[in-house]
Amino acid sequence: MRIRQYQVDAFTKQVFGGNPAAVCPLEAWLDDALLQSIAAENNLSETAFFVRGSDGFHLRWFTPVAEVKLCGHATLAAAHVIFNHLGYSAPMISFITLSGTLTVVREESMLVMDFPSTPPETCTAPKALLDGLDRQPVEILAADDYVVVLVNEDAVRTIEPDFGKLALLDLRGVIVTARGNKVDFVSRFFAPKYGIPEDPVTGSAHCALTPYWSAKLGKSNLIAHQVSKRGGNIRCELNGNRVNLAGHAITFMEAEIFI
Repeated sequence: MRIRQYQVDAFTKQVFGGNPAAVCPLEAWLDDALLQSIAAENNLSETAFFVRGSDGFHLRWFTPVAEVKLCGHATLAAAHVIFNHLGYSAPMISFITLSGTLTVVREESMLVMDFPSTPPETCTAPKALLDGLDRQPVEILAADDYVVVLVNEDAVRTIEPDFGKLALLDLRGVIVTARGNKVDFVSRFFAPKYGIPEDPVTGSAHCALTPYWSAKLGKSNLIAHQVSKRGGNIRCELNGNRVNLAGHAITFMEAEIFI
């Protein structure tokens, strides 16, 4: 069996930036164990698989250790492949996923994703979270992930988490964030329990960050920068109970998997 695979850098205009994702178009679904083995072999934060149906593209995402219910950068990467490599000419892509139907449209050189908004709520911090970050937070909230607000951008950039302690947490991962020096807000994302010590650019984290910072800053259109080593830029817009996340993507590699 041969499976076509693309590797796409998402939320960046240049290769070696943003967040790399593998994308595999399939004619039909393979066994889940095989999908997980491919993702583990790729050893990227996400491998996306999709099958085209009459109602849209059925999309799934796998980390090296588990399937997840939402992934932003791999959705962006999958849309980039469909628009740029598979000859798709319609103006909008509909993805059927574990998080419902997600749409992606082209807007000049950017791709704009429509995702559910997940506003975080104030919570009591688990000991493993405080011990794992070893920083005094300004605020701690939770949605799908813990959201830890720090005093400034420098605190976000310089934090060195204890991944062993963060892996003990009950939620998917940990977002650390602060107001940005040159953008509206910055962030980093850690998900060691899913095999991702630090994710370079995390679209799904901005489903929580967008409503949070929109309320704090009093505006619905925001520019965000994830300050990982690779770095990436996301244009965020709060639209009721949805968020629009926009970014660029670029193909790094085309390959074939032999199984």
